[in-house]
Amino acid sequence: MRIDLTETNAGKVVSALLQARRRAGSPAMGMVLTFVVVTDEAHHTDALLAARAVQTEHPARILGVIIGNRRGKPRLDAEVSIGDGAPGETVLLRLSGALTGHPVSVVTPLLLPDSPVVAWWPTEAPKEPAEDPLGRLAQRRITDCAAMTGRRTALLRQAENYAPGNTDLSWTRLTPWRALLAAGLEQHPVRITGATIEAEPPNASAELLGAWLGHRLQVPVERKRSKGPGITAVRLHSAHGDIALERPDGRLAVFAIPGEADRPVALHRRNTAELLAEELRRLDNDDVYQQTLLAYGSNAQQPKPPAKASSPPAGKADDAPGGQGRTTRTPATAAAEKTAEEAARKNGRGRSKTADNSAKKTAKKTAKKTAKKPAKKTAKKPAKKAAKRTTKKTASKRAARAGAGS
Repeated sequence: MRIDLTETNAGKVVSALLQARRRAGSPAMGMVLTFVVVTDEAHHTDALLAARAVQTEHPARILGVIIGNRRGKPRLDAEVSIGDGAPGETVLLRLSGALTGHPVSVVTPLLLPDSPVVAWWPTEAPKEPAEDPLGRLAQRRITDCAAMTGRRTALLRQAENYAPGNTDLSWTRLTPWRALLAAGLEQHPVRITGATIEAEPPNASAELLGAWLGHRLQVPVERKRSKGPGITAVRLHSAHGDIALERPDGRLAVFAIPGEADRPVALHRRNTAELLAEELRRLDNDDVYQQTLLAYGSNAQQPKPPAKASSPPAGKADDAPGGQGRTTRTPATAAAEKTAEEAARKNGRGRSKTADNSAKKTAKKTAKKTAKKPAKKTAKKPAKKAAKRTTKKTASKRAARAGAGS
């Protein structure tokens, strides 16, 4: 049953829900939670289909909130539906105008009393889900970095603004991978020295898987690119061999443990409804996700170590005395110098003999002038000293003669 309301308010929507429930013959409410889906006009159909598929396992009142254009007068349009193969209720709310800035005033009267609230952002999520007006109403807040623009940036933003109760579907996709890898370590308990993850880029689930393995095993994790789909292989390295889980087609995986035969394992890529159903099975805080996300954020914020200077190749160091301050020649420098010398030789061959002769003459003249200048200065100094000495001797002799005659 479906009821359309245009230019309405929250009170009329509640009345429409009661009316639809009576018409459907189920006045009692058997729902266990309120599921708030915050989406846009382009993605609301797929989001609500996934949310309604969850109602078979978790009967809930689904409130689809579409934030429309902020311009114009405040307006609320609603669609109320009950039944149609789902045990719960679905209310689609379209907000426009100034009402888009106050969605809590519309959603709060429609919450089920004394029941938990879960908020889900199928595409773009707020920077801080716990501080969002609708996020404050919820005990659990679900995002999906794989559906956001800039997946790695979105994952870092979630790590920086984490609050208890936050979770992400990129983490939920890893549940079967984590279960199989943990089972492999239980069956073959060895010391793991490293790990390798192969996935198509960008992949938020692969980033979280690497952070989980690095945090739990305290080993370096290497990321490699593959053609996908999603994560294609995970290998845990040890001295006895690799514990490997490979899924090249997105459906069937091969589980390998050292000393045992390879086993095929069903590992299909789950749809959004299956992921949501798993998240709604537990409404308490996911401590493992919290530790993994914070570890990923701390590793991403650590500065990279500076690049080490490459040591000079053997035979290229300057072994001459006093050569410690000289620049060491590298193969690249030697090749550049050789190229420059060859170019200089080619240019020299192209010069004319006249130009070479004129250059030689000019060089000789310059050398002669330079040699004459210091020689002239050196010759003038002793000549001046000798003249002074002669003048003094002559003056003294004349003075002596004059004294004798007097």
